[in-house]
Amino acid sequence: MSDFDLDQHIRKVPDFPKPGILFYDVTSVLMSPEAFGWCIDELAAPFRNGGIEAIAAIDARGFLFGAPVARILGLPLVLVRKQGKLPGDSYRRTFDLEYGTDTIEIHRADLAVPRRVLLLDDLIATGGTLAAAASILEEAGSTVVEIGAVIGLPFLNYDRLLGGYRVRTLIQYHGE
Repeated sequence: MSDFDLDQHIRKVPDFPKPGILFYDVTSVLMSPEAFGWCIDELAAPFRNGGIEAIAAIDARGFLFGAPVARILGLPLVLVRKQGKLPGDSYRRTFDLEYGTDTIEIHRADLAVPRRVLLLDDLIATGGTLAAAASILEEAGSTVVEIGAVIGLPFLNYDRLLGGYRVRTLIQYHGE
């Protein structure tokens, strides 16, 4: 990685979405073409000479990073959507959140051919969504080569759910 200071482009919002939480707002990266471009280049860099056959990106901010990486690498983009957003036959996985559950889906047709996949999101907190997506990809016969994100919050122990995967983030925050 270069000496680019990504931290200066990430807005920190105290007490959001509730008191005591420091929110790391990746949308501020999108306001800087330099920072956004750097993130895309860094996410794509390890795979410029091959090693993967598709990008899977998590709804919704993961799409913003996954789509340009897929374009740069000339690979298909598999969308991991929130429940109820896909019209066709889909794989579904329900997973636990801090307060309740959520469900994600991927079109079965998009996973008809097993591939080596880079799974991307904007931020990794607990890892629940990414673990559920990886589970779907593997159920369909694909292999998750790496899980990547712009921001990682290892103090939320995402390694508990993602410990079996290679995880790479562009910046990590260790709690305040």
